[in-house]
Parts: sequence; structure tokens; C-alpha cells
Amino acid sequence: MKPYIIVFGNEKGGTGKSTLAVHVSVYLLNLGFRVGTIDVDARQGTFTQYLEHRKASSLNLELPQHMAIIQSQFEDREKARMDEYERFCQVLQPMSTCDYVVIDTPGNDTFLSQVAHSSANTLITPLNESFVDLDVLVKVSADNLKTMRPSIYAEMVWNQRKERARKGLKPLDWIVVKNRLNTFYSKNRGDINIVLEELSKRIGFRLGVGFSERVIFRELFLSGMTLLDMENTGHSLSLSHVSARQELRELIDFMKLPCQMAA
Repeated sequence: MKPYIIVFGNEKGGTGKSTLAVHVSVYLLNLGFRVGTIDVDARQGTFTQYLEHRKASSLNLELPQHMAIIQSQFEDREKARMDEYERFCQVLQPMSTCDYVVIDTPGNDTFLSQVAHSSANTLITPLNESFVDLDVLVKVSADNLKTMRPSIYAEMVWNQRKERARKGLKPLDWIVVKNRLNTFYSKNRGDINIVLEELSKRIGFRLGVGFSERVIFRELFLSGMTLLDMENTGHSLSLSHVSARQELRELIDFMKLPCQMAA
């Protein structure tokens, strides 16, 4: 059923959710799909601002159908939740004709973020290769690197999966991607890989790889461009740019989306 919903979620900022969300959205647009995008992190608004820069560009860059949702101003908790849920549904409804909807969520726990997670067909959780980021998923023993218990975020995702099963919906495909990677190997990287491999089997996510840490991603933000736009707009590509574009293609392939070619 349309649309297929891809959510970028993590209760920690600075992991590259918005950059990944924009690049995946533009990649799908380039394949000829109809794409909607939703920013439920409207207070920070990085996803929205990126697309605003894209809209303002003189390069006639392709745009998704975009909406941002701010948190409710109701002081009563239940009224606020009802208000946010209704506005999420109102934003999603006109995107029913889209093939894909890509949603960016905040780096903290909000009700809007929970609603977005509950709607996901694919959930992508980017992590930097550090034990600070890993703490979002699991509590790890400092003595032997054994996983002690899932974190609050992992439990939230698990509960959303159970809710989908209760409603008879298809299982959520949860993908954890190592993102903003350094090019050099370290013992820290090796230790984190060991924990993630063990954890993926324990709580049921697929472990993939996102983007390496590159200056180009910070430079592209103000122009609204992505790596996919550079060649089409006459910009020269370095080997680093070509490698980054290949990383995006590999991530899309790893996601195993319903279709790889537009109808």
C-alpha cells in the first residue's frame, strides 16, 4: 500500500539523520518516484531548512512534497497528544498519492516522534562509532563489552513493532547504520562492531553502513544540493564525491525497498 514510509530516528542529535533523509529523498525523486517528506523536528528544522535552501536555488532542483509539524501548544498532555496525532494524520493524508514518504525525527523523545515511528515501514537509525552513541541502543558493561539491557529508545522501537504485529501490519524493517565514519581503523571501532553484531541478533535490526565523514556534506547544506545534483549541474566531482555517492547507492540497495525502478 502507498505510501511506503521511511523514518530516520534516533534519540541523539548529530548522527546525520537529516543529511541521510535529504539524500535518500532526492535519490528516490531521481528514480522517478513521487516523494513526500515530513519534518517532525520542526523546532530544530534542519530537514526543512535544507529543502528551503533547495527550493530557493536557481538551479531548478527537484523537490519533494514537504511539510513540517510543530509540537502542540496545549498545556494539557492528553490534549497536546491528540492535537499532534491529528495534525500528523492531516499532513500524511495529502501524501497518500506519493510512492514514498521520508520522515525526519528529533534527537530526543517526543510524542510526534513516537507517532512517526509507529507509521514506519522502514526505520533507519544512524549511529556514530562511539560508545556515547551506542548508549542510545544498549547499556554496555565497561568490563567485558557485554550488553546488559536495551536502552529506552530500543524498548520504544520494540513496543512499536509489537503494536504493528497486534494490528496485523507488516513487520517493521529496522536498520541501524554506522554513519559519519572515519577512514582509519581503531580498537574502539572494532569493539563497537562486536557489540552491534551481537545486539542486532538480540533485538532484531539489520546492521548497515551510511556515509563517511566528509566536508562536502556541510558545504552542500546552504546550496540545498545533494551529491546527486552535482554532476547534473556542471560541478566537477572529486574521488571523494564519487565514493560518497556510491555509499548512498549501497545504502539504498541495502534498504531493499519495494521497488528499485519507477513504474
